[in-house]
Amino acid sequence: MSVPEELLGTREISSRDEMHELGRMLGDALVAGDLIVLTGALGAGKTTLTRGIAEGLGVRGPIQSPTFVIARTHPSLVGGAPLVHADAYRLSSALELDDVDIDATGSVVIVEWGRDMVEGIRDNWWEIEIERETGGRGADTMCGDLSRVSMELDADAPRIVTISRRP
Repeated sequence: MSVPEELLGTREISSRDEMHELGRMLGDALVAGDLIVLTGALGAGKTTLTRGIAEGLGVRGPIQSPTFVIARTHPSLVGGAPLVHADAYRLSSALELDDVDIDATGSVVIVEWGRDMVEGIRDNWWEIEIERETGGRGADTMCGDLSRVSMELDADAPRIVTISRRP
């Protein structure tokens, strides 16, 4: 596994540019076979981080959320590993994710919403969790919980990013 020790742990990210730069530093270090499970509420910055990783890897864009296509492959423009950007939100099991037939050995793979779904794909992976204040019209209300509707999402609020190695 290739993420430098100095990138492991918890840090506060206070802007989109900082999130993108963290992703770029990660992308510079990742190699084929690396798997990242990316977790965070709607609007937390998962796609911004992934865009930075893509830049660091030198892959073809644009990088967009793969929610409706399940997975997108971005080939390398510099002779490195491609990036597979997957979204497990609509999947119900690790078997369904495995059915997507992702090249986990020859690619850098990012799986959004993949917690508890990657054990069969890789023995080890990186887990990145992005936390931000929730409320308003985001993840809290998508399933009908309107108890927090009056609160506003703060797009400029700092995020807490935790990078760890699993298991």
